[in-house]
Amino acid sequence: MEGTSFFAITPMSFRKLFDLYYEPLCRSLNYYTRDAQAIEEIVQEVFVTLWEDRDQLHIEHIKTYLFSAARYRALNYLRDRQRQVKFFEVWSEEEFLQKQGQDILNYDELIPHLQKAIDMLPVRCREIFELSRKEQFTYRQIADHYNISIKTVESQMSIALRKIRDYFSSNYHCG
Repeated sequence: MEGTSFFAITPMSFRKLFDLYYEPLCRSLNYYTRDAQAIEEIVQEVFVTLWEDRDQLHIEHIKTYLFSAARYRALNYLRDRQRQVKFFEVWSEEEFLQKQGQDILNYDELIPHLQKAIDMLPVRCREIFELSRKEQFTYRQIADHYNISIKTVESQMSIALRKIRDYFSSNYHCG
């Protein structure tokens, strides 16, 4: 299997690769994170991509390919996770300041409620909100991305924040 200039992936060879490399890939990702569920998802994504792209891939060293793909996906996962944590920290800090000393927010309870509130936003409003808060886009970048005015971005952000606040005031109870 290893070292050929082109490796044809058949259902049988795919199964052999999966059986041979699944556990070692999972163990190697422990270096990056101890989140077993995330590790399993990352490794599964690597194999799904390998299978889906099998006709376009020209792999010389399958082991190197698999470990590199898993490492890059793990690093992307960690980067995205770090952005999400920063987003929630900033958002909850803003909420805390708005509450001015009312009940302190519990992060474990807050995150699913916040995500549900975000998911309930209208599609474009949610996309604009997530670009601003999760991806750290400026209003100008968002406006350019969607070919809309900055005023429209500001309006959509105002709507998003109002709807999220409304959701929390009617659904979220601390303590």
